[in-house]
Amino acid sequence: QVQLVESGGGLVQAGGSLRISCVVSGTIFGLIRFMGWYRQAPGQQRELVAHIGGGGYANYADSVKGRFTISKDNSKNVMILQMNSLKPEDTAVYYCKITTATWQEFWGQGTQVTVAS
Repeated sequence: QVQLVESGGGLVQAGGSLRISCVVSGTIFGLIRFMGWYRQAPGQQRELVAHIGGGGYANYADSVKGRFTISKDNSKNVMILQMNSLKPEDTAVYYCKITTATWQEFWGQGTQVTVAS
């Protein structure tokens, strides 16, 4: 089975930085087509924050371009979202997701990121 376990969420002041991690268990990690981070603020739809394909191409939501960086480390079975210059508008529950070679999707449990002004 595949399991995604997130860590690193918390409270940070505006302008600060935070790194959230998603550890993926299972060998399927090596067959991931895409991995991504999503977020959902209260009363809002879940939205894509950033995703990256096996070839290393990364795509970011306009709202986070230049501030967030998505990366992966297959040797550690981990994906990272480095968040810099955080804004109160970034406050949300952040979820990691992977899409396997067979198009199966797995989600993390979500981690709360709160940015205080």
